[in-house]
Amino acid sequence: MSDAVTTPAQDSEESTNWRSIPQIAVVFGLVLCMYGLVQDKQQFAFSYLTAFMFFLSLGLGSLFMVLIHHLFDAGWSAPIRRYLEHFSCLLFPWLGVAFIPIGFMAPDYIYPWMQVADPHEDHALYVKKALFNKPTWYAASTLLFLFWGWLTHRLRYWSLQQDKSGTAEFEGKLMFPEHLIASFYKNFQGLPFEKDNQQVLCTRMMRIHAAYGVVLFAFTLTLGAILWMKSIQHQFFSTMYGVYYFAGSVWLTISTAWITARVLKAKGLLPQVHNLQFYHLGTMLLAFTVFYAYIHFSQYFLIWNAAVPEETFWYVLREQGTWAYVSWALIIGHFLIPFLTLLRIDVKLTNKVMVPVFIWVILMHYMDMYFNMMPEIHPDGPSPAVADLGALLLIGGTLIWVFMRSLFSHPICPLRDPRMGEAIEHH
Repeated sequence: MSDAVTTPAQDSEESTNWRSIPQIAVVFGLVLCMYGLVQDKQQFAFSYLTAFMFFLSLGLGSLFMVLIHHLFDAGWSAPIRRYLEHFSCLLFPWLGVAFIPIGFMAPDYIYPWMQVADPHEDHALYVKKALFNKPTWYAASTLLFLFWGWLTHRLRYWSLQQDKSGTAEFEGKLMFPEHLIASFYKNFQGLPFEKDNQQVLCTRMMRIHAAYGVVLFAFTLTLGAILWMKSIQHQFFSTMYGVYYFAGSVWLTISTAWITARVLKAKGLLPQVHNLQFYHLGTMLLAFTVFYAYIHFSQYFLIWNAAVPEETFWYVLREQGTWAYVSWALIIGHFLIPFLTLLRIDVKLTNKVMVPVFIWVILMHYMDMYFNMMPEIHPDGPSPAVADLGALLLIGGTLIWVFMRSLFSHPICPLRDPRMGEAIEHH
């Protein structure tokens, strides 16, 4: 009796077939999107925006995970940092390009306030006219993607340069703003900045970008959520909306990071990942499950208790018709089920439990995005459309294809991260 042996040719064929899935998704998605666009332009616009905000949350959540890795000098997350960097780099230019159709559809099909000729006719719009006007909306949207592009690509640049430290391939070029930041870091704060030590230089630069980046990240994520999602119903007031979107974004990213690590480890591409990484990702998922529930409940409680019409209408609309069932589905599915499941310590390392949980998380986050946007055009309840699936396949397939190309073009795991040894030893 002989064991089956997989030849290199079979491995190559399997890898080729596996990597062709995103291209197939893009083709089917494009066909469905074209059909949806012809059938109902407004429905397509909202379906596309929902899918866009869903995948944008993955890019922003990945950026946050990279930032806290450097800020806290984390050891356990070193093996998974590289593919999180690739996820975050999808923000620019790819999600920036994906935003272009939204920019064209915004005035006619998505944001009613853009059709108001005189802001004085709408008091809720007039008091927010400094932000909710077309020039500001388009200019701010452009600046957001440019900033995310700068931050994500510089973090990945220094990460990849760290892999080349000590070799002839090392470049380590500081761009103009980085010269100023490094000078302030060294001369005014009196902290060491070892330009001669290439590995340390890369670590320093990543931490510098993370230090100012996490502050600007909070402002830009909040602004993006307000401009592109909250402003669909511009009358709505909420000071917690940005945090609410942030909590869901990281929640989704943790699940995606866990699934990606499991797939790469199963294929032998990321052997550095061990139980330590899977356990901490499971623990973070539990933490952000509670955090999301706290933020959402606090927003609901404060708005409902204040009973201000400009705020309560948002929830009143989502309690009408069959949207009430979606509200309960989010309470149970977005919080109660994952919370009770993740309470036990041992399940965080049990694939039979965690794989369904993480798939469930992805579905719940999309439902959350759908719940935020679709009541504007379907006040009586959810109305699934072909364009919903088409937009997910088109944007998702494109991003996965780009991600896989980046993943396999560079070392999948950081080679000279100073904390890598700690991550591997304590598994």
